[in-house]
Amino acid sequence: MSLKFYTNPMSRGQIARWALHEAGADYDQVLLEYDTTMKAEEYLKINPMGKVPAIDHDGKIVTEGAAICAYLAEAFPDAGLAPTADERADYFRWLFFAAGPLEAAITNRSMGFEVAKDRERMAGYGNYDQVVDVLDAKFQTDAYVCGARFTMADVYVGAQVVWGTQFGTLPERQSLLDYGKRVTDRDGYRAAKAVDDALIAENS
Repeated sequence: MSLKFYTNPMSRGQIARWALHEAGADYDQVLLEYDTTMKAEEYLKINPMGKVPAIDHDGKIVTEGAAICAYLAEAFPDAGLAPTADERADYFRWLFFAAGPLEAAITNRSMGFEVAKDRERMAGYGNYDQVVDVLDAKFQTDAYVCGARFTMADVYVGAQVVWGTQFGTLPERQSLLDYGKRVTDRDGYRAAKAVDDALIAENS
């Protein structure tokens, strides 16, 4: 069984690397550069979008951070990060909330785009403040996406929260800061971060 990981250390590839380490997966990495190898014909056969991350698992290609997280949880069941039957609703609800409304709201706000009040029903996320309030309320009552237990959904949701509060694209609400500390206080996160930090240092 082979797994090839396409990434750049200063990209959303950090999410996929974290997921790989949580899953305990052995992988070979392929480092790509923006505007050159990431847009080269060879890689565009892997991901026509010319973006990272992507994985090739025994010839099966998966792109998009949330999809990679969900795929790895199922491909490596011994890690125990896939949802139980009772956890599936929360797992998929919040995984896709983070990949859809949350990321869209953060990205649009960061680019200076605000949805007009009379157009909010046209936007999947309504407005930025509503998205933040919903996320805040979630982690005021639950330690993790599925309640008391860490699952692979926490890799993707956690990455959004950690980066958001670190770089100022999410407010430093206590529930989000506490959740961020819980998910980053894990061996899988530390190991993945150490790899990306070392790669960034080598190329700085």
